[in-house]
Amino acid sequence: MNAQDRRKQIESILKAARQPVSATALAKKFSVSRQIIVGDIALLRASGAAISATPRGYMILKEPAGFVHQIAVQHDAAGMEAELNAIVDNGCTVVDVIVEHPIYGQITGPLQLSNRFEISQFLQRCTASDAQPLSNLTEGIHLHTLSCPDEEAFRRVQDALRKLHILLEN
Repeated sequence: MNAQDRRKQIESILKAARQPVSATALAKKFSVSRQIIVGDIALLRASGAAISATPRGYMILKEPAGFVHQIAVQHDAAGMEAELNAIVDNGCTVVDVIVEHPIYGQITGPLQLSNRFEISQFLQRCTASDAQPLSNLTEGIHLHTLSCPDEEAFRRVQDALRKLHILLEN
């Protein structure tokens, strides 16, 4: 298979995927190195493919469904698990995390976390990595875009985060 055909197949796989697909999984499927896949993804992005890298792998992000809204929160690293669990336990998906950087402006990291298992995997990767959460750049202040089934679920999330004393409000 030539590189162009491989890239077409990678894009097809990502379009059909319901969950992120890791570079390692793609490398195995095509019997190439992970670095070849990373290069393929870069070329696909450069040609206009809307591929995002999430902590769990690559995906083509679909527009969030339902009631989409952002929340502002502040907590230390120890509060991350409680925050994320409060969101998914109330039926919402954590689409991304956003911080305001003094040099680069807004920095957004896709998350796509919908349940405690996904949160557990995300936290394990955080622990195994030397990288710090984006919120460390802003003394714990950050935004999340949430996708909720309805406005009531969003209100439940707000109440849960308020009880944790991490919701930033007017």
